[in-house]
Amino acid sequence: MVRVSRRTWLRSTAAGCVSAAAARVLADPLGFEVRAPIDPRSKFGLKYAPHFGMFRHHAGDDPVKQLEWMNAQGFTAIEDNGMAGRSVDEQKRIAEAMERLGMEMGVFVVNGSTGFGRPTFTSGDEGQRGEFLESCKKAVEVAGRVRARWMTVVLGDYDHRLHPEVQTVNAIETLKRAAAVFEPHGLVMVLEPLNELHDHPGQFLTRSTQAYLICKAVESPSCKILFDMYHQQITEGNLIPNIDRLYDEIGYFQVGDNPGRREPGTGEVNYRNIFRHLKNKDYAGILGMEHGNARDGKEGELAVVEAYRRCDEQ
Repeated sequence: MVRVSRRTWLRSTAAGCVSAAAARVLADPLGFEVRAPIDPRSKFGLKYAPHFGMFRHHAGDDPVKQLEWMNAQGFTAIEDNGMAGRSVDEQKRIAEAMERLGMEMGVFVVNGSTGFGRPTFTSGDEGQRGEFLESCKKAVEVAGRVRARWMTVVLGDYDHRLHPEVQTVNAIETLKRAAAVFEPHGLVMVLEPLNELHDHPGQFLTRSTQAYLICKAVESPSCKILFDMYHQQITEGNLIPNIDRLYDEIGYFQVGDNPGRREPGTGEVNYRNIFRHLKNKDYAGILGMEHGNARDGKEGELAVVEAYRRCDEQ
C-alpha cells in the first residue's frame, strides 16, 4: 500500500472543503489510497482537459453540468472530439459556460468522418483534398464559436499503390493548403500520429518523427504535432527524449496509460516524471485526457481525479 502524502491528506480533510461522504477512502486500480474529491479550490499545475462523459456519474449528461463539476475538481480545460458535430446552439451554450468558469477549449476533430478508412491525404486525389479543405473552413466557424485554438487532423490510410515518399509529398501539399485556411485566424491544426499495432492498423501517420518532418516541410505556425503519449508509447516509446527533440513542432499533448488506455498509474508510463518534465519546460498548453476510466461509476471517476492529483504534485 502506498501512503498518501501529508499535503494530499491535509487538503482532503480540510474543514469545509469536502463532505464526510466524499472524503471516504477509496481504492484505485493499483491499490493506492484515494481521498477525493480534492479541495475544489485547488487548481492543477498543468492544464489537463477531460472530455464530456468522463464524469457523467457525478455530473449527469448535461455538458454544462459536466463542465461545472470538472471545474470544481480543479480542471481548467476541456476537449471534445465531436464538438463540430454539435448543434450551433449547443456549441454556444458550452462556450458561455466555459467563459463563465474560466476554462479553455482544447482540441476537436476536423475530419473525423473522412480521416479513417481511405487515403484521404496520401493519394493526392483532388476530390478528397477538396472535401478536407471544406471541413477546415467549417472548423474555423466552430473554433470561433467555442473559442478553440487547436484542432485535430487525421491523415488517413496508407496508400499501398504509391511510394511512401510520394504519399508524404501529397500530404504536405494538402496541409499547406489547409494552413492557408487557418493562418489568418490564428488557429492551429495538430497532426495526430496513431499507433497501428493495436488501435489503428493501416494509418499513414504513425510516428512522431514522421509528423515532425511533415510539419517542418509545411513550415506554418498553423501546422503542429499532436503528441498523444498513449499512441507514441506503443509505437516508439522513448517519450521524454522524443518530446525534447520535437518540442518546437509540438502544439498539443494527450494522455493515456498503456496498456489499456486508462488514467495515469494504471499502466507502464511514468506520467509523474513526464508532467514534471513539461513543467520544467514551462509548457503552458493543454494536455487532453484522451482515455477511459479504469473503474466504473462514481468511485472510478474520483480515482481519475486522484490519479492526476498524484501525478501533478511535485
